[in-house]
Amino acid sequence: MAKPDPFRNRAAACEAHDDIPRSPGDGETIGEVILRRYSRRAVMRGTLGVTAVAALFGPAALAAGDAKAETATDRFDFAEIEAGIDTTHHVAPGYRADVLLRWGDALFPGMPDFNPDAHSAADQSKRFGHNNDYIAYFPINGSNTHGLLCVNHEYTNEELMFPSVKKRQDKSGFEEMTPELVDIEMAAHGVSIVEIKRDGETWRVRRDGTFNRRISPNTPMTADGPAAGDARLKTSADATGMKILGTLNNCAGGQTPWGTYLAAEENFHGYFWTNVSLPGGARPKGLGGDQAKSYARYGIPGLWQAWGKFIARFNVDNEPNEPNRFGWIVEIDPFDPGFVPVKHTALGRFCHEGAETVVNKDGHVVIYCGDDGRGEYIYRFVSNGRYDPDDKAANKTLLSKGTLSVARFDANGSVHWLPLEHGRGGLTEEAGFKSQADVVIDARLAADLLGATRMDRPEDMQPNQVNGRVYVMLTNNTSRKPDQVDAANPRADNAFGHIIEMTPPNGDHAAETFSWDILVKCGDPGIGDVGALWSPDVTKDGWFTSPDNAAVDKDGRLWVATDQGDNWPRTGRADGLFALETEGPCRGAPKLFFRVPVGAELCGPCFTPDGDTLFLAVQHPGADGAEALIGFGRPSTFSDPVTRWPDFKDGMPPRPSVMVITKIGGGKIA
Repeated sequence: MAKPDPFRNRAAACEAHDDIPRSPGDGETIGEVILRRYSRRAVMRGTLGVTAVAALFGPAALAAGDAKAETATDRFDFAEIEAGIDTTHHVAPGYRADVLLRWGDALFPGMPDFNPDAHSAADQSKRFGHNNDYIAYFPINGSNTHGLLCVNHEYTNEELMFPSVKKRQDKSGFEEMTPELVDIEMAAHGVSIVEIKRDGETWRVRRDGTFNRRISPNTPMTADGPAAGDARLKTSADATGMKILGTLNNCAGGQTPWGTYLAAEENFHGYFWTNVSLPGGARPKGLGGDQAKSYARYGIPGLWQAWGKFIARFNVDNEPNEPNRFGWIVEIDPFDPGFVPVKHTALGRFCHEGAETVVNKDGHVVIYCGDDGRGEYIYRFVSNGRYDPDDKAANKTLLSKGTLSVARFDANGSVHWLPLEHGRGGLTEEAGFKSQADVVIDARLAADLLGATRMDRPEDMQPNQVNGRVYVMLTNNTSRKPDQVDAANPRADNAFGHIIEMTPPNGDHAAETFSWDILVKCGDPGIGDVGALWSPDVTKDGWFTSPDNAAVDKDGRLWVATDQGDNWPRTGRADGLFALETEGPCRGAPKLFFRVPVGAELCGPCFTPDGDTLFLAVQHPGADGAEALIGFGRPSTFSDPVTRWPDFKDGMPPRPSVMVITKIGGGKIA
């Protein structure tokens, strides 16, 4: 008898996870909160009265109406580039944009040039990985021109990696995938640590760097915190629940004050497989046994990759606890190859977009994390211990114990942090939480129970060390219905996203209550139904959609990277990096500094401490929405890509790359 087909009606079963809301529909959304705070009429037309302008943009914004408005170049000194889309990248005049690292570049001495027709897992494990995302720069001896670059590799596009693959595999049952190709994919995931040095105006990779290494889904790791060693982390290969193999789907991340790297595991569920299926791609009832509710809340198994088809630990029929070993924040010491990476379970398990760190004024370490899914939550972790600038070893234990909280936004402009603590707020055994291990493993279920605010795809949460505020990137949520809007998520069918600004009282990031405002509501300000909200100084090229990653430079200025995915045809413009004013008369005015080639998103903006160099990650060039590019009109593949960026050589597919931006003649960026 023929085996059941686990890929029947696969298009529905494998819809991108962040397009499928999994939070309960009865929880209050951020849109409902925003709507109560600001009138629907003012919000929808993109203009506000005096009181609301002061609330949203601060008193300085009112001055712009009475005096001659200053231009958006007040704090950003560069000429804005034109918005649009084509097959290459563009940077502001007066700047050079060089390719520093490309997928397949050798990281060690004596290696041959990359040959995309001669893959092997062993070879890929010594080369720069695929789909680079978050970037962190670690100075060597305090240098702004010599350091280590840590780069996440989020996922892989098989159709653009392998000559033998003719189409997207998650839409074809992985019929063209083999064990050998899966091994190469795994080797292209994880993290790259690379020594780089500047020589004049040019940055170069040092292949002989003693710290160069690759971290993959097969790298030995351990865990600490409340779930370490718990029964739900134990597998047939690891009876201790402490010996975890690898990290995957590393999206954004963070950098600790003690010099370590935080890699955030995002859409981990997509790597898991099952042999069982039902018509329509539905999960069988009870899949996961007594963890069925947890599986459903996290979308396990996601069936995005073919790994579980060939590797037993990624098949939940074989290893039902293996998914519990992913979805964490992983700490890596780039300067200590002997340090075993640690998964910090105290920070909770969900689809982590990032983990940005602040040392609070009382010495406690605070980390902000977004859960990148439509209708998901934002979280904060406050360490029990205090940071000691003279004790790196002790600082490495700070993320093992502390308080994890989830945010509730109220219409009066307050944010309440609700602690996720076993035995508190209904998080009891009767509710399904036997211990704090259950609370952190099922952080989403715990947040549901506490009544946290459902957000429009919370991605980066970027603290600004200069002005003391925290910026929340909310990418989009077209699943939000008109009766689900609230004060902090004000638009139904929110295709374009918005940015929220949170302010801790007296700079205390550990406070129980913050205040909040909307910084901008994204989209084309010239289309009334979009409901965009920008400074009047926004230009036709400056407005953007789908804010994703963010960075704050040494002067406290906010930079926003965007990710429209397949939706860029809605705007007719590529993703890019935008300078966004947060202060003064031009608060809420963006400017376009860099844009990516067709099919790519921009990730991981990162500055050297002196602000003279900017690193950018261009992810999946040639992938998203290629069919919509005028003159191309078909799917993009290895043999027939919409662009061959950045090499533009026959036979070379598009290659995700890290760009390095410097000012011609030297000096600070912008």
